Amino acid sequence: MTHQYHWQLLRAGTLRLDGGGMFGVVPKPMWSKLAAPDEQNRIGLETNCLLLEDTPGSKSGSRILIETGFGDKWTDKERGFYDIQKRCVADALHEIDIAPETIDHVVVTHLHFDHAAGLTTLNDEGEPVPVFPKAKVHVQKKEWEDALANKSTMNKTYLESHLKPIADQVVLHDGEAEIFEGAGINVWPMPGHTWGQQAIRFEDKDGVVVFPGDVLPTINHVGLAFSIGYDMEPYTNMLSKRKLLDEASFRGWRIVIDHEPGDPVVRVKPDAKRAGQFSLTPGNPGNPGNPGNP
Repeated sequence: MTHQYHWQLLRAGTLRLDGGGMFGVVPKPMWSKLAAPDEQNRIGLETNCLLLEDTPGSKSGSRILIETGFGDKWTDKERGFYDIQKRCVADALHEIDIAPETIDHVVVTHLHFDHAAGLTTLNDEGEPVPVFPKAKVHVQKKEWEDALANKSTMNKTYLESHLKPIADQVVLHDGEAEIFEGAGINVWPMPGHTWGQQAIRFEDKDGVVVFPGDVLPTINHVGLAFSIGYDMEPYTNMLSKRKLLDEASFRGWRIVIDHEPGDPVVRVKPDAKRAGQFSLTPGNPGNPGNPGNP
């Protein structure tokens, strides 16, 4: 029997990023019809995370968190620059009576601040410490090495404050792998946005669910050319996206989109009007408010 999970969508906080940066080569007259910018040219984004728990009768009893959002270590000035909400993944967990200390594994697609800064918080002395002290943190070996070397077009997205405090918790994966034996949760490389980005795949009672990271940050990025301006390799990202969408369409996978502020759970189908392109439909139309519940 395939290992199946109950899962819940966690909203770890909103932020706003520059619309031109989020849509790269796509001109503003086109993207602004999809995502209206504010007076500072920023568009609204969410930091979506997932909590996975074993189905009744499972032997492992594991709790797995996918992504951690931007955390809570921000000054008021920094919050103003990105319009960062005063909310973090720990708040979302507490709202469903889950203590961060009970998380066994954390899987991050990559280590940019809006995905991994929630791994740490500040203690009473103002020092960064792990939010999930008992958890193994799963990341691609290439991503970890690049993060430590700050290999990015942005010099303040791989932050030491969310890397060094959890260094002894990190489990490095080199390519496709099951995060631990018998987990039924697989990671595999999804390069383009970063060289070491990974996607995450698991199953629930309705089939396969994939969390692919910033290869597809919002529903408005389904177009193959709609890539983030600070992708390390835009062409590679386009190839990764095409492969992901083609396989998701063929296999009937549901995808959870990491920065989508609306319903982030979607299914993929070929676009009937544009050859070689894809369209998205709601993945859980019967239960849009809490798409991860069984």
